[in-house]
Amino acid sequence: MKYTPHEYQTYATDFILKHPVSAVLLEMGLGKSVITLTAIFDLCLDSFLIRKVLVIAPLRVAKDTWPAEIKKWDHLNGLTYAVAVGTEQERLSALNKKTDIHIINRENVDWLVNKSGISFDYDMVIVDELSSFKSYQAKRFKSLLKVRPFVKRIVGLTGTPSSNGLMDLWAEFRILDLGKRLGRYITHYRSRYFAPDKRNGQVVFSYKPLDGAEQKIYDAISDITISMRSADYLKLPECVINEVPAYLTEKERSVYDTFREDMVVKLKNVEIDALNAAVLSGKLLQMANGAVYGEDKQVQYLHDRKLDALEDLIEGANGKPVLIAYWYQHDLDRIKERLRKLNIHFLEMKASGTIERWNSGKIPVALIHPASAGHGLNLQAGGSTLIWFGLTWSLELYQQTNARLWRQGQQNTVVLHHIIAKGTIDEDVMKALKRKEKTQSSLIDAVKANLEVWR
Repeated sequence: MKYTPHEYQTYATDFILKHPVSAVLLEMGLGKSVITLTAIFDLCLDSFLIRKVLVIAPLRVAKDTWPAEIKKWDHLNGLTYAVAVGTEQERLSALNKKTDIHIINRENVDWLVNKSGISFDYDMVIVDELSSFKSYQAKRFKSLLKVRPFVKRIVGLTGTPSSNGLMDLWAEFRILDLGKRLGRYITHYRSRYFAPDKRNGQVVFSYKPLDGAEQKIYDAISDITISMRSADYLKLPECVINEVPAYLTEKERSVYDTFREDMVVKLKNVEIDALNAAVLSGKLLQMANGAVYGEDKQVQYLHDRKLDALEDLIEGANGKPVLIAYWYQHDLDRIKERLRKLNIHFLEMKASGTIERWNSGKIPVALIHPASAGHGLNLQAGGSTLIWFGLTWSLELYQQTNARLWRQGQQNTVVLHHIIAKGTIDEDVMKALKRKEKTQSSLIDAVKANLEVWR
């Protein structure tokens, strides 16, 4: 296919070429893969400034999206690649191939650096979904940081740079610039820009930015960072956000409230308890969805209110394909059971072939887990309705999953349904997602690309 770039795409490619270290914050649907590949082609096969490139991406994106993009565009003809995923033998075989690009999933970064026995001789690294390196304690972060000094060029790509707040940015930019802008140590970053917020004695649970710190952080990273919003550059269809209430009965609500207050409750003579606030939060989310794990992962059922709401939404779609986002395995099992009773054909978005089947537009219902399929998948051809059966606290996974449908190439109005169990933690999660979005939006606005200046 002939590549006719939008002006913003040419701008972004040019930015990568001119900045050996760059953070490119592209909202979903703006084509970050082809933008980056165009720059790689220039560096490898035109200017010969780069010899070997490593692309690090989420598993499905590494396996499907990057290879598909390389094969898709005519102007990338001649750019060679190998995908290093799968068994250790398959990964080693791919990494030993002499190609311009090696593509690996992020879970295998530690293996590549410390266990594969292969010399890390890449002079350019692309980190697709830079936000997946936001934890400075993770093995993938430590491993990549170990070899970062040997890399001449690095590009960080993401649409969700600070999904959990500004604290995320330190690790991401530590990988990119080795601490030049936000400091080499997280403790220095915290003390310079943040103050303790929630705490218990000497134990600090969270931090809040100091007055003026937010803008100082944006200023510090602005020289190597550009951001672009889909709404500024693409004529995307309308996106309708809908909250669908599900009401628990008085008895069901009593069980929920008892557990929330006492952190322990009995369901059918089985005791369900929560050891701490994090466990409590997870179990309350499960209860809001209709079931909860007890000891030994035994599922205890509470209600079908969300399943009833889901059935109504599918019926209301009048045959239009529907994508359903679930979180817990027992949610998936119960959704599948209900769909079978309704004689509705469905598929789970797991294997590569399911993407093509969904995009054919002939699948009434597809089931997707945000953590495994939230990044990089183009699902807009298969439908325009997404139903959130269960919610997640993660703004990143939430936005990325929504962007599977609301992206460039979508021809219809996108409808995002959220089934909210009223009077439960579901309402708190929706509020939290909206609050986090405000912080991230501020960052993106602060380093927004200015095409008028470029022109």
